[in-house]
Amino acid sequence: MANSPDGEPLENRVLDWMSRPEYRPAKAKAVARQMEIGQEDYPRFREAVRALLRAGRLVFGGNRSLRTPAPEPPRAGSRGVLARDAAGRFVVRSGPAGPVVRFRAADLGEARPGDTVIYRVIRRRSPATDDPTAMWGRVDAVVSRASSRMVGTLFLRDGQPRVRLDGTTLAHGLRVGDAGAKGARPGDLVVVEILRTPTPEDPHGEGVILEVLGPRGAAGVDLLAVIRNHGLPDTFPSDALAEAHHQAENFREDAVTGRTDFTRDFVITIDPVDARDFDDAVFVTRDPKGNWSLWVHIADVGQFVPPGGPLDREARRRATSVYLPGKVLPMFPEAISNHLASLQEGRVRLVKTARVDFDSQGRVTRQSFFEGMIRVKRRLTYEQAQELVEAGNPPAGAEALWSLMALMRELASLLNRRRLARGALELDMAEPVLEYDDEGKVSGAHWRRQKTSNKIIEEFMLAANEAVARHFDEHKVPYIRRIHPEPEPMRLRGFGRFVQRLGLPLSNPEDRFALQGLLGRTSGTPEARAVHIALLRSMRMAVYSADEDVHYALATSQYCHFTSPIRRYPDLVVHRQLARLMRQGRAPADAQELDVLARHCSDCERRAEAASRELVKRRILAYLADRVGEEYDAVVTGVAEYGIFAQGEQMPAEGRVHVTALGADNFRLDEEAQALEGRQGGTRFRLGDRIRVAVARVDQERLQLDWRLSGIQPSPPPALRAKYPVKVRRPRGKVEKQAPEDRKRRGKK
Repeated sequence: MANSPDGEPLENRVLDWMSRPEYRPAKAKAVARQMEIGQEDYPRFREAVRALLRAGRLVFGGNRSLRTPAPEPPRAGSRGVLARDAAGRFVVRSGPAGPVVRFRAADLGEARPGDTVIYRVIRRRSPATDDPTAMWGRVDAVVSRASSRMVGTLFLRDGQPRVRLDGTTLAHGLRVGDAGAKGARPGDLVVVEILRTPTPEDPHGEGVILEVLGPRGAAGVDLLAVIRNHGLPDTFPSDALAEAHHQAENFREDAVTGRTDFTRDFVITIDPVDARDFDDAVFVTRDPKGNWSLWVHIADVGQFVPPGGPLDREARRRATSVYLPGKVLPMFPEAISNHLASLQEGRVRLVKTARVDFDSQGRVTRQSFFEGMIRVKRRLTYEQAQELVEAGNPPAGAEALWSLMALMRELASLLNRRRLARGALELDMAEPVLEYDDEGKVSGAHWRRQKTSNKIIEEFMLAANEAVARHFDEHKVPYIRRIHPEPEPMRLRGFGRFVQRLGLPLSNPEDRFALQGLLGRTSGTPEARAVHIALLRSMRMAVYSADEDVHYALATSQYCHFTSPIRRYPDLVVHRQLARLMRQGRAPADAQELDVLARHCSDCERRAEAASRELVKRRILAYLADRVGEEYDAVVTGVAEYGIFAQGEQMPAEGRVHVTALGADNFRLDEEAQALEGRQGGTRFRLGDRIRVAVARVDQERLQLDWRLSGIQPSPPPALRAKYPVKVRRPRGKVEKQAPEDRKRRGKK
């Protein structure tokens, strides 16, 4: 048995380390770095790990990460923190390497994500997942709330004020004190602090009103409700504002020195029409031999934000800008985010620049980085850029711009083909967009899908992010990575069985090229939505991490976020590391501090996404509340024992059709096929089926939408679909030889 210098067996140290609550499964080298095992001691560490693996005291997880064996399944009375996984399901993990317990919404009681709960396992999951540790649970009690502050609607019961908390099913409402002290009236949305959580013995609980937001339905009240519900900071401290104004007042465009001058280049920005901050600009050239040069200029926010100062502290606390419908809660005050660091047309602005050179085949030949300055020649919206891309001839007066867009499209297409050749996966997930009338009220909603102009910028940002990560790895610089851990094999096998039941052959669901082929073959077919949703639910969530790991969807092990420092704090940290490396030739960093910061930024990112989803949902529900009976085409997005969930094909709203509204039949759930089947009539509702629904009921307080079924659009039978097998395209051997950087990535995987 290998011993540490102090005589303690190294195996014990490894087990103690992996038993810590904060330990996250990682590869052996990453664990050694965490434990501060030096190079001279690494062979003994590796020997200790192998001994523990042979003894069964350690096991390999996904991507050969190390973890302790799963403990015994939790019993009644187990405690854990409720969370949402990447697919939006409610889960509790019993310990860092323990089994995941899943919960249906009906089994949550009054629990919310982030709450500490007492729960019990009520049944094992069906064998469809191939996962012996997966199981279903029921919440028995809420021990503590993630936040004691919640939003709800004030009402009177027997003359006494109560608050019905939004998004919950409390039948009695929370008892509150004198509502008149805050001027609250029945029907007002209020912020309450829960002093005593409702229990079966005391179903009312007790709380106090902290703030009156205004009548439900009044303009802007829903926005305030979401901000308060998620604890989002919506004001800046005075010292941060003062520092921002000081920086803005002291910057002079004509006094910039010591930077590479890119102001003569035809640099452009392409952003949404309603964008307020512009943090990336691009320029592309091609020489007569067909070699490419891509310049990605990123706003140099770090030049105006000294580490540890008021601006930096507040940005670190927020970690991300929050983009809500009609409102942005920026990470930096607008004097920085919307002015000084924003790459506005015609203004001299400071940038960090990544130049990436490619040969005619799209292989990286060189990468270099600069602290520069630019003057944006044209600011385009995505719609304007799309018109130029689609134009067969250059518009009068825009010849140079049209030529640049043609080059950009060609290079982006080349880079995309290379990404796909190495196994990258592209899921087509649309974004909900709200429509407003002249009075600012929601007048409709629709799905927005990416067009060519969006994809051009996306490819260039991916190229810059990878270039920075490669640069850091070449110089052994620790940094915050953006990772997307590999899916658990049993989840992919479950996905494989699901698509087989759809009549879509999939030879090996654990092969990324087989998955890629499936996505390509089903594109534009009725099954596409079901396949994309099911595959997304089979994957893990992308997060920030200080540990080396892959980005599964991008098929790379070298990736970070560099391109949005105005709105993401990890990007600012990467900028600072890059600046130190450029100036000093080294950029040391504390790995433990990076790990803590990465987790904080991941948490804030999830909070921002949840807030945005909630406000979109609130506004769509308010819109549909006046349209009971209105019909929509929809797609089945989920099945459960108590009914199906369906999402509008044009209207971005998801609701439930209760099993009692599906017809006079006795339905049973087939989890492996992701279907709800009638025992007598043979009616079947399956993930991805197209149906016609009508708005049946809208509960704005509980944030629930009920559809009623008004028609079914049958899918082609499996026998017909099986005639169109999925072809798997793999990269040829010569592509591998032409791309040494790709070989390096695959070797690491």
